[in-house]
Amino acid sequence: MKEEVIARDLLRIQAVFFRPDEPFTWASGIQSPVYCDNRLTLSDRAVRRDVENGLADLVREHFPEVEILMGTSTAGIAHAAIVAWLLGLPMGYVRSGAKDHGRKNQIEGRLEPGQKVVVVEDLISTAGSVLEVVDILREAGAQVLGIVSIFTYGMRRGLERLAAAGVENHSLTNFDVIARVAAEEAYIRPEDVKRLLAFRDDPNDDSWRSMT
Repeated sequence: MKEEVIARDLLRIQAVFFRPDEPFTWASGIQSPVYCDNRLTLSDRAVRRDVENGLADLVREHFPEVEILMGTSTAGIAHAAIVAWLLGLPMGYVRSGAKDHGRKNQIEGRLEPGQKVVVVEDLISTAGSVLEVVDILREAGAQVLGIVSIFTYGMRRGLERLAAAGVENHSLTNFDVIARVAAEEAYIRPEDVKRLLAFRDDPNDDSWRSMT
């Protein structure tokens, strides 16, 4: 399965790294057993090939009518550029904030009103940042078909937000698959999978730390 191939890729290069006994601290203060840095996929040629071809396949399969790709700033920009090249499509990206000089653009690249857009994102957790990008594109008159991403946590809050916004996301792999593969390949203990999925279900509840 392609999901498992990408999961193994991300684990091998530590783009997704599990540490359930020594959690990382997110900016929000949440204690997390997982660390994600999908930018590392760009530095490994084999993994980059798998990721970019996989994203291109997702676009072809789910959004064949797409006219332009838009990357999220900053992590999605390189992926959008490579996938656009593979598909022979134009691309652009959305800044996290409008420039304070020049034309003060927030959308970079040429986007025409009514164009059919697919957003390229690296990681989706609660979906807040990617939905801000969707809102900006919609305000500019784009028809946002959906999102393709490398990895999603599948967090309830993120799923609810995407559904409420009427946005479809397709990811190359997800938290459940990566946790299972990590246990199979001895990155973590098999008994840790239950703890990891409890964290996924509610990141604000740290009771997963004491689970056995």
